[in-house]
Amino acid sequence: MRIVLTLFLLFATAGNVFGQSTESRLEELEREIAALRAAVAAREDGELAELQRQLEALAEEVERLRSGEAPPPEETKAWGLAPSAAKVYGVKSGLSLGGYGEMIYQDPAARRQDGLPSGRRAEVDFWRAVVYLGYKFDDRFLLNTEIEYEHGTTSGGVGEVSVEFAYIDYLWRPQFNLRGGMVLLPVGLINELHEPTVFHGAVRPAVERTLIPSTWRENGLGVFGEVGPLAYRAFVVNGMDASRFSAGGWRGGRQKGAKAAAEDLAWVVRVDHVGIPGLLVGGSLYSGGAAQERPAFRAAAADPRTTLVEAHLDWRWRALTLRALTVHARLSDAAAANRALGLTGSASLGSRLKGWYGEAAWDLLPSRAALELFVRWEELDTQARVPAGFTANPANDQRILTLGLSFQPIHQIVLKADWQRVQTAARTGVNSVNLGLGYVF
Repeated sequence: MRIVLTLFLLFATAGNVFGQSTESRLEELEREIAALRAAVAAREDGELAELQRQLEALAEEVERLRSGEAPPPEETKAWGLAPSAAKVYGVKSGLSLGGYGEMIYQDPAARRQDGLPSGRRAEVDFWRAVVYLGYKFDDRFLLNTEIEYEHGTTSGGVGEVSVEFAYIDYLWRPQFNLRGGMVLLPVGLINELHEPTVFHGAVRPAVERTLIPSTWRENGLGVFGEVGPLAYRAFVVNGMDASRFSAGGWRGGRQKGAKAAAEDLAWVVRVDHVGIPGLLVGGSLYSGGAAQERPAFRAAAADPRTTLVEAHLDWRWRALTLRALTVHARLSDAAAANRALGLTGSASLGSRLKGWYGEAAWDLLPSRAALELFVRWEELDTQARVPAGFTANPANDQRILTLGLSFQPIHQIVLKADWQRVQTAARTGVNSVNLGLGYVF
């Protein structure tokens, strides 16, 4: 009974942080810690786990207040989605509205890595303007959608309007829920969490744009939930279309929910450990057919199948953030697929694709507005292996160093500046300076 009473008092006071002075909050926390320690000392070992967890959380808050560190912003996150995308999960019923946008300026170097003219020019682009519309029908059923406007217009074939996701959830219980519609594939760190305020750099990491072809969405059905410290998502979706693959990767093979061929299906599963605050570690596996009964593949007796596996880590501790991701992909029957598509020499599809990146960021203003200095190193090759009789284009073997700053005067707005050194095995890399403005609401 003493434990129940102590925890009741703890939760009753925990929500009253705002509006208190730091001194009064410290005094209150110290009293609660003393009460918890007394309760811990009076109980058997088997009854201590929850009290110990609460004690550690209070001690961390005391240390944060004494150091002057700002409290983390309140945000709604649900099932791997970014804060704005998850707004519908935070409403009791009815409509939810959110969105994000980003404008990007890119200034490529005048010369390539080998000294030849790059032929590129500076460009500023309102890359995306996105609206999230959600509707919660009741405690069980909800609709969540993302509508994206790209490149500021649809005139002249410059931009497009796309549905990035549109799905219905049936929320049964935390451990098991259902989802159907156009879904984001739960692969990597960026594909689901792609709002500009949750990643560094004006543009998304190349590994997660090329090897993991974000934004990657397909039509399908699946399940998701959390069991203890593990969160999972698993879906069956239409497969990719290998007739649109190239030596540069699988990005063109996304069907994006538009009259998607479904002769070949695929499945994807992801598992993350989320039991330690600030730490996300896990991986995902995608596998499926990609021939889609295309006549060219039937004529060449080709049955290309895709398999992709990735592992990732995101660790946030005080002012430090560390991120890492590695991905390996395999295309089976690549030689026959090359014949079907008329590809020769270095235009071959890669039978193996691989890459990784590591990133570190440090917040220079942890107690005020966020000003994060970051560095990221990427390596990727979309032709890490090609079938016998074909050659790899060394321009697809890349090394990218990105150095930059992200400034958030408030949590919903970010200004970004970075410099990228791009090198390839063919010495065709072009460095660039990038600036970005992003927002969420």
